[in-house]
Parts: sequence; structure tokens; C-alpha cells
Amino acid sequence: MSGASGEANATIACLQFEPSFGDSETNLEQAAGLLEEAHRAGANLAVLPELFDSGYVFTSREEAFGLATSVEASPTIERLQEAARGMDMYIVAGFAERDGDRLYNSAAVIGPGGLIGVYRKNHLWAEEALYFEPGDRGFPVYATRIGRIAPLICYDGWFPESWRRCGLGGADIVCVPTNWVPMPGQRDDLPAMANILCLAGAHSNGVFVAAACRTGTERGQPFIGQSLIVGPQGWPLAGPASRDERAVLVAHCNLADARRARALNAFNHVLRDRRSDVYGELATRS
Repeated sequence: MSGASGEANATIACLQFEPSFGDSETNLEQAAGLLEEAHRAGANLAVLPELFDSGYVFTSREEAFGLATSVEASPTIERLQEAARGMDMYIVAGFAERDGDRLYNSAAVIGPGGLIGVYRKNHLWAEEALYFEPGDRGFPVYATRIGRIAPLICYDGWFPESWRRCGLGGADIVCVPTNWVPMPGQRDDLPAMANILCLAGAHSNGVFVAAACRTGTERGQPFIGQSLIVGPQGWPLAGPASRDERAVLVAHCNLADARRARALNAFNHVLRDRRSDVYGELATRS
């Protein structure tokens, strides 16, 4: 996707692979190799899957706690900061965050200058609720040299409010570390529901979306892969990737196009046309 030269040109990469549960060193090595591949393809923004360094299917809070780290003491964040600095790249990556006695399913936003911020997953899926606290930092949007980045994680994408808060916050791109699982009733002849939600979130808010999923089966839980990158008009730019193979998806974009795409025609704008006078209370209604 191209736009005016030099506006906000970016090359986005989504890194898809199968982490090994509890083996953070092996997972970091896999991620490092994929980041190098993305760098060779010119990427200056890369997204890694949810909880990529620890694995996902915990059997107890004690196990989850043992595999989590504080931001300050995280070898994962340290390694990713080194990679971002060495490759002049922004990286959004999922990890298990320990904050005192609390655990969060989090995503670190890292740039060439170091850690930019940490997003905490707001909507917990299934047994995650047994181990993690719901996010307590809202939906931050981080201004960077290449554009405004907003993170979401996996099940956050099932809520239109998540995408909307990112859009209203001025995001150019929403980066989604994710571990999508099969949905009941999913037909093989239709796109994955997770992909449909990414397309819809991009289109209805005028944002790029980069979603990086894992593959494989962990402790009996299958994951569906199908990472993708979506343009702000809601059409795929790269992917979906396969269901079961590692992949580096790459798309060349002008992130400034997100701000133009919100105007659908001379009369309609997906954010300005909102009728908050009619439905504003829906956000707080149970």
C-alpha cells in the first residue's frame, strides 16, 4: 500500500511460530531468528504472539507465577530491547508480567530507544481468569517515530469497544499479539472468525491491524495460526498465514493512510459520524 512519499512509510511484520511451553530461551531464539528475517525484509515494526516466551496453557497459578517476570527483571524484554536497538525496529510482544503478587497477560511496546510502554489485556479468555488480573491501564496509544501504535491482545478483539477506543485515541495501527483458538461452529469454507473481527475493526475505525498468532497444540489446546496484516479500509495486505506453519508476513504501508481512510466519502467519516447522543450510554450498560 503506498501513499505520498515520506509521510509515514513503514514495513510491518507479523511473526508466527510455535512456542515451547516453559522454555523461554528456546522461544527467544526462535523469535530472534524471525526478527532477523523480518529485518532483512526491511521491517521497522514487528509483532510477536501472545505469551510467546512462556507458553499459554497453564495448569495452576503457581505455574503461571513461576513463568512470569516483572518488567524490570524480564530477560525477554531485555533481549527484545537489544534486538530493537540493533535493528532500529519497533517490536510489540506478548509476555507474562508479574507486578508484586499480581499477574497480567501483557504486551510490551519496544522501540530503538528501549521500552515505550506495557499494555495489559483487558478481556481475559477462559482459564486466563484463574491466573491473571484484568488489565488496569485502559487502551493506551503510543506515539512513535513511525506512527501511533495501540496494542490489543487476542480476546480484546471480540469487543468493538476495544477497537473504537484505539481509533478514538488516534491510533494509526493496532498491533495484536494473539493465541487464537478454534471457534465453535467455524466452517472451513469461511475465514476464521478472528480474521473477520480484525478486518471489521480495521474498516470501522480506519486503522491498520497487525495480528501475530502462534501455531501448534499445547497441552491439548490447538491454535489456529492465520496471522494477518490489514489495511485501514479493511482489506488484507498480507496473509492470512497458514494454520500450522511458521511465517513472517510483511506489508509495506504508509501509516498516514489510516487517517485518510476514516473518510469513506465526501459525507461520511467512521469516527465523526458516531451518534453518541443516541447510544453513548451503551458503553456502561450491562
